[in-house]
Amino acid sequence: MAKIAVENSLEDVKNALQQNGHEVISMDSGNLQNCDCCVISGQDQNMMGMSETATQASVINAQGMSADEIVQRVNQSLS
Repeated sequence: MAKIAVENSLEDVKNALQQNGHEVISMDSGNLQNCDCCVISGQDQNMMGMSETATQASVINAQGMSADEIVQRVNQSLS
């Protein structure tokens, strides 16, 4: 079972991932080191283009995608 960190505002995504057998955790810095993939809403992107990497896991921007599309993307990133 993969451990997926999901931004708190994405309840439908959390539910879809859990229904597909993934363990869903909240997205805070303490959890990011142990997750296999992260799903973000895309609402708070850094406007200056600077980033601080808190994890080596794949990061999926959910903006404009349905929960099912995000589940497919997560499964692809894990395979």
